Amino acid sequence: MTKKNVLFLCTGNSCRSQMAEGWAKHFHGDTIEAYSAGIETHGMNPHAIAMMKEAGVDISSQSSKLADSLSKVPLDLVITVCGHADENCPSFLTKAKRVHVGFDDPPRLAKEAASEKEAFDAYRRVRDEIRDFIRDRLPDLLP
Repeated sequence: MTKKNVLFLCTGNSCRSQMAEGWAKHFHGDTIEAYSAGIETHGMNPHAIAMMKEAGVDISSQSSKLADSLSKVPLDLVITVCGHADENCPSFLTKAKRVHVGFDDPPRLAKEAASEKEAFDAYRRVRDEIRDFIRDRLPDLLP
């Protein structure tokens, strides 16, 4: 069976798309080749790495990269995980099936948090929403 190439696209490829890539590898690594990229690169978010590690998934070896770096990969599915990436998706990615599933931005939520606990709870909530989507709904979206 040939693995399906799935890209998770976000603005900066630092948090949500990285979490999605990690969960896809964790749950569907036998059927999906997961990638993440951004319209820009903002580097890996250390809180995203920590929150994923807390859940038993190590994304520390992943890196923040531009969508253009994957232009030669024959993608089967592109999932935009934030509105900005959905609105500014590079044209070469439109050859693949494209789906938008927006998730809240943990760094933005953390900035508005009243405490460190509330900030980390925002990361955990989004992490778990992405986990549930990847685990339960992603297989049905594959072409």
